Amino acid sequence: MTDFSILLTDWAHDAPRLRAVRRAVFIDEQGVPEALEWDTDDAGAVHLLAVDREGQAIACARLLPDGHLGRMAVLPAWRGRGVGRALLAAALDAARTHGHTTLRLSAQTHAAGFYARAGFFAVGEDYEEAGIPHVAMQKRLS
Repeated sequence: MTDFSILLTDWAHDAPRLRAVRRAVFIDEQGVPEALEWDTDDAGAVHLLAVDREGQAIACARLLPDGHLGRMAVLPAWRGRGVGRALLAAALDAARTHGHTTLRLSAQTHAAGFYARAGFFAVGEDYEEAGIPHVAMQKRLS
């Protein structure tokens, strides 16, 4: 039995838990300005939420209708325990289910190796977003 599970959800049902993870990682830990973190894309996205055995949120991601994966975050205490890999695998499955043939994302450059190990490749040059170096990546889905 694993210590966590991955749920497919939406903003209407799980905004408080999704917000808690994203606030902890992006705003508090990485210093992303709050105004840049919250946008109108949340309402129409498929959200993935990793929860521990007690149902506490530990990680999240969102899949936009255009096939972009984003806002992927794992709380520090859960890093290195397979949560990110499981979350990404669930996102790939969700993208296939929604008919996407390519999954695109904007990776923080320090995480590019994580995505590369899952079959993503960089597209274009590095760029800065919210003061953090990023690289566009994508993966063809089969």
